[in-house]
Amino acid sequence: MIDIAVTVLRVWLGVVMLAHGYHHARSIPGTTRWFESKGFRRPRFNALVSASGELAIGSALIVGMATSVAAAGVAAITVVAFWSIHRFAGFFVFKRPDEGWEYVATLFVAAMVLALLGPGPASIDRALGWDAVLSGTSGLMLIGGGVAAAAVQLGLMWRKPQSD
Repeated sequence: MIDIAVTVLRVWLGVVMLAHGYHHARSIPGTTRWFESKGFRRPRFNALVSASGELAIGSALIVGMATSVAAAGVAAITVVAFWSIHRFAGFFVFKRPDEGWEYVATLFVAAMVLALLGPGPASIDRALGWDAVLSGTSGLMLIGGGVAAAAVQLGLMWRKPQSD
């Protein structure tokens, strides 16, 4: 049953990330303006990286390829989103103008669970024998790498916008 549950979690997280990537990619100019309004330097670059990263991560999770690496990508995205946007609104997602942080925290926890437990049996990782190598402690280390990558991106690319 755990194998089925982790497969369902992996595929659903992949669908969520793919949908986010599609949403960002369908209007790069709009996504660029949004990144700029949130205090990101080089907003077009961030919009392109965000859209392409989310599309790649979502696709990899759906098929179960390099699952813990993709999960580390989710961790990086959610840490950037938490720190730059969601933490200011508090816990609840319905707090406006920006949503709270429980949604991104839930995605982060789901990614960490996948990195620890592996992709499940219906995955490219299992077929290639990568699941045992990329999960458990290795998976947790990859999540740590995702958090570190997020810190680098935030340090280089983001400054809290000044309120009027």
